[in-house]
Amino acid sequence: MKRIHPTAIIDKQAEIAETVTIGPYCIIGPKVFIEQETMLGSHVVIHSHTKIGKRCNIYSFASIGAPSQDLKYKGEETWVEIGHDNVIREYVTINRGTAGGHGITSIGNQNYLMAYAHIAHDCKIGNHVIMANVATLGGHVEIEDYAIIGGIVAIHQFVKIGAYAIIGGGSSTVKDIPPYVMASGVRAKLYGLNIVGLKRQGFSKEVINALKKAYKILVYKPITLREAIKQVKEDSIFSLPEVVHFVEFIEHSQRGIPRKWEKK
Repeated sequence: MKRIHPTAIIDKQAEIAETVTIGPYCIIGPKVFIEQETMLGSHVVIHSHTKIGKRCNIYSFASIGAPSQDLKYKGEETWVEIGHDNVIREYVTINRGTAGGHGITSIGNQNYLMAYAHIAHDCKIGNHVIMANVATLGGHVEIEDYAIIGGIVAIHQFVKIGAYAIIGGGSSTVKDIPPYVMASGVRAKLYGLNIVGLKRQGFSKEVINALKKAYKILVYKPITLREAIKQVKEDSIFSLPEVVHFVEFIEHSQRGIPRKWEKK
């Protein structure tokens, strides 16, 4: 049965599953849907237009579903959608989407959002993503599966972060960060593959060596990016799906990537 503290305030339009726990002084607004076994600590605010999946653990003073901080937002009906098994720590803020974006800020499954992290309007977070304390996403940011965003990292609007990438603490990111790499710096630069992370996730030696080769061509080689992409596609390593994803991410990047050789 539901365990709802008597000091919690829940709008009549909210739909709360039977096994949800809601702590003291929480406020749940209209059009909020919370699935089974999710737990809300004290003072959590779920503003409105928010869907939260099963077995999520949301800590004190988190704010989810507040209107976008985009000045173009005029009160349109937009949403936050959160999947299953997520941990959302103290003071995390997650804003709704905008009509000018996707209309949805979405978060997948099994993510860990540490204290004071901010996810702005229309962001799309995959699965198994870690955002450390005070990591901040501008609007329309996309983060693929298993990426790690360090503490006090600022990611510019519309930037995309690839799968299994790691961004060092205190960085600011204005360009796309490809999958499988390490990035760091005031204007984040690339520092090779995320070898430790790839090994921990069970990537084979063959795949890691192929990604190393592709990385050297795409990031370091003093040729145009178009030429570098063509060279990797013509290599036998392009038969591996991880290399294909690496190349296609870069090929379709809208903001560009940090290259050692900046010739386009």
